[in-house]
Amino acid sequence: MTTRRTSSLTLSSSAIASPATASSSLAEPAKRARCPACLRAASSCICRWIAPVAHTVDVLILQHPLEVHNAKGSARLLHLSLPNSRMLTGEQFAPDTLAGLLAGKHNVLLYPDTPGDRSLGIAPPPALDPAILLDPTLLRLVVLDATWRKSRKMLYLNPPLQQLPRLPLRDTPASHYLIRKAHAPDQLSTLEATCYALMQLEQDEARFVPLIAAFDGFVAQQLSYVIPEGEKA
Repeated sequence: MTTRRTSSLTLSSSAIASPATASSSLAEPAKRARCPACLRAASSCICRWIAPVAHTVDVLILQHPLEVHNAKGSARLLHLSLPNSRMLTGEQFAPDTLAGLLAGKHNVLLYPDTPGDRSLGIAPPPALDPAILLDPTLLRLVVLDATWRKSRKMLYLNPPLQQLPRLPLRDTPASHYLIRKAHAPDQLSTLEATCYALMQLEQDEARFVPLIAAFDGFVAQQLSYVIPEGEKA
């Protein structure tokens, strides 16, 4: 919906606007205030949906730059709800930066094995050794927050990520992500996929259910901003 703004200037015989006054009246409107936590406009803040969850597995979220201010994105809410999480933004990371981020723990990449990506120059992942999953305190879950196409590009541009074993999700329910179009029935939001992965790795489903419920509230809030087609001006 487009709002047309009109303005008028009235001159009287007793007063004429000074150049300073005229300049002030034509000044750009102040930027909307943003919440310092969720980085959204204060009027659409999502902090009420933050649902802190105690978790053992470390989580590293690598967010594509195009997702930072995407109103439909769920990674910021995920990060704010997981105390042992870290989120960095970028498409390509320096190898030494990635090495530092991945040091000290067993890393598993939350990404399906996609043999078709071999033609893009993406190396096949190493097999996941079940032994490394036995102690969650020694695990780090690496998550790519991006569209499917951009996540493949991130994987291609960052060979160290290609060297990580991948974690397949098992028996996940249908996505609640009603605000974004999925290209396959099993595609989930970043928040949902990470929660289901943590449920598997920590063998505790109930602990992460409140965060999924909070995500439903976040989705409902975003849907409330959508103007039905028949009501558009």
